[in-house]
Amino acid sequence: MTRTLIANARLIDPEAGTDAPGALLIEAGRIAQVFDTPAPQVADATVVEAGGKCLAPGIVDIGVKVGEPGERHKESLGTAGQAAAAGGVTTLVTRPDTQPPIDTPEALEFIRRRANEAAPVNVLPMAALTKGFAGAEMTEIGFLLDAGAAAFTDCAHVVSDTKVLSRAMTYARSLGALVIGHPQDPGLSAGAVATSGKFASLRGLPSVSPMAERMGLDRDIALVEMTGARYHADQVTTARALPALERAKRNGFDVTAGISMHHLTLNELDVADYRTFFKLTPPLRSEEDRQQVVEALRSGLIDVIGSFHTPQDEESKRLPFEEAASGAVGLETMLPVLLRLYHADELDLPVLFRALALNPARRLGLESGRLARGAPADLVLFDPDKPLVLDRFKLRSKSKNTPFDGARLQGRVLGTWVAGTRVFDAAT
Repeated sequence: MTRTLIANARLIDPEAGTDAPGALLIEAGRIAQVFDTPAPQVADATVVEAGGKCLAPGIVDIGVKVGEPGERHKESLGTAGQAAAAGGVTTLVTRPDTQPPIDTPEALEFIRRRANEAAPVNVLPMAALTKGFAGAEMTEIGFLLDAGAAAFTDCAHVVSDTKVLSRAMTYARSLGALVIGHPQDPGLSAGAVATSGKFASLRGLPSVSPMAERMGLDRDIALVEMTGARYHADQVTTARALPALERAKRNGFDVTAGISMHHLTLNELDVADYRTFFKLTPPLRSEEDRQQVVEALRSGLIDVIGSFHTPQDEESKRLPFEEAASGAVGLETMLPVLLRLYHADELDLPVLFRALALNPARRLGLESGRLARGAPADLVLFDPDKPLVLDRFKLRSKSKNTPFDGARLQGRVLGTWVAGTRVFDAAT
């Protein structure tokens, strides 16, 4: 049986909240032992020399868009898997907003089968909450859960009919299924491409008030109180929404919240002269909002960070800002981009990986996300200080729509392991 020792590492343990030198032994796809000495003597083990670089649990990325089925020209499971491995992402939790949507057990089984064939990382597909995202009739949640659905979401297609949503949440609660919502008031946010304020007014962009997010979150939390459902808000991006989230947690509701890498590191001014690579859903917020959500992440009020990887082809982005498609790729860029917060002393590495690995794994009931004996050996080795200038044309994703093209970043993934097998090596 092959045993691998990763020696002389800087162990980032989000569960213990520690950042200390040590080593780690992998055996039979799992972590066999964690050492507090950097170079222990282990018989019959292949040694990987970490050279003092950081070893952390692999990233669990909730909310990844893959083009299969229907839009394989934008991203395939194979290219998404390769990009994920190069970015230290060991588990992709994929969105169901494909063409056609993942709203039947047969469609879900197709994704699982294709992922096993093509992707070098773990792939957990989510399923639609309502059929065709129409918000009129819930999907066959029980059958989809049996087929392996990780969670249920209509993504940015907010269910406006509260009765339909309450019935779906009640049924999901009876089965223990996780419902993921997009907290926005659909009426207020329809057609908006920017956050309301001076910047949007000067640019003449259709905008939406941050209160739309607060109102959407308030409604969903009220339904959680009524139904007892397990609920995760995919993105909480404004300071106005944070008090509602805090009250829900204080009241003991089963509620968690996420945020995208982009809303943690960019603000509305980055749109500048209508740069469509910065057009996202929800739109970028003010710098004050950005600072408040970083603080919420540090305190644990916001639980999860995701890339919200949304590949778009060149033609859909080379349009006037209002008409251009929303979204950006992020699988390969997420870690170096988020390390901006570490280098700015806004977040330490254990807190960062608590949101990238431990919390999303716990929310989905996975064993990963930890550096602990018996946990799956899903790991990322990275150099947090390695400088790079990002070139979008070198990304492994089929689509290249990143807002960080040409950005000077610090941080590079050196190796990624999934179940003890190395799926990415920067040296090769």
